[in-house]
Parts: sequence; C-alpha cells; structure tokens
Amino acid sequence: MNGLIKSFRLTIAFCLLLGIGYVLVLWTFSRIASPNNGKAEVVYSKAENKDQSHKIVGAANIGQEFHSNKYFWGRPSSAGNGYDASSSAGSNAGPSNIEYLKKVEQRREIFLKAHPYIKHNDVPAEMVTASGSGLDPDISLQSAYLEIRRVAKARGISEKYVKQIVDKCVQHPLLGIFGPEKINVLKLNIMLDNK
Repeated sequence: MNGLIKSFRLTIAFCLLLGIGYVLVLWTFSRIASPNNGKAEVVYSKAENKDQSHKIVGAANIGQEFHSNKYFWGRPSSAGNGYDASSSAGSNAGPSNIEYLKKVEQRREIFLKAHPYIKHNDVPAEMVTASGSGLDPDISLQSAYLEIRRVAKARGISEKYVKQIVDKCVQHPLLGIFGPEKINVLKLNIMLDNK
C-alpha cells in the first residue's frame, strides 16, 4: 500500500512538472526569445481616410496568393486549396511524379507569360514549386528582382522606385550568417499599396 501511495504521488508530481511546468517554460521562452513576443505578426493596410482605422490584411508568417500583375507573387501552395493553414503540408510529390512535373511546367509557363523578358531556365525553382508547409510567406531577393519590371509596368511607376521599395523590405540573415536574405511578399505588397 505504501508503494502505491508513492507511485501516485510521483505520477501527480510528474504530471504537474511535465504537463504544466514544461508548457510554462516554452511559453516564457516564446515571450522572450521569439519575434513579436510569441504572437502572430499581423499586417495592416493603410486606412483610406483619416476617420478609418487600419484594416488587418493577414499574418506575416502565412503566405497569401496574389494573381494581379501589380503585386509581387509568392511561392505556390499545395496546402488545401492554397495557403489553407488547416491543411498545411507539402505535396510529397517528387521529380519522378509525372503529374507533379506537369504542374510545375504549367506554373513555369504562367510565370514566363507574365515575365517575357526572362528565359525558361532563369525561372527560380521557388516560383514554380510549393514549399514544405505550403504556407511560405517569403521569396528570395533574386525572385523579387525578377518581378520588378512586371510590377512597375502594371502600376505605371519606375522600376527604380519599385526596386527601392523591394530593398527596404529585405530581411537579412539572423546575426548576418544564419539563413538567406528574403522578402516577405505580403509586407512588400502592402508597402507598395501604401506608397
């Protein structure tokens, strides 16, 4: 009977330690070490007039689909019907999958049609293949630079001006060495709209 009581006490102690204590440690760490205090970074659009409040247009860490030529395009998504956070997943299709290769080639043709000034082999892989989560909000600097001419022409503004906005949106590697330079597509498009 004495051993049963000790086992029960140990079980309760470990449930409290691991069930509550561990969660509190993770929560505290996220509040201190993560960007935006562990909360989703919400992106706002500029109010149309001074009497309106800013409108939430999305979360910075979840990609969105843009089709218009006046916007920069992000990576394709295979999550649900596209950027569905409840269906986050990659396609799990590889280079030996014929259907996958057809889909990649269709995306490449769409990209080339919108960017006739680049060659077939110059289309970045990230612009025709979905990310592992299907929710990637970022593109490389190279991809953004390829899109500048199309966006500038669609908006009727100079390429130099659009490039300046792109350069303002560059997220540099952590501590200058961890990860690539990248651009958050939603933030970039909102910045363009707000200019």
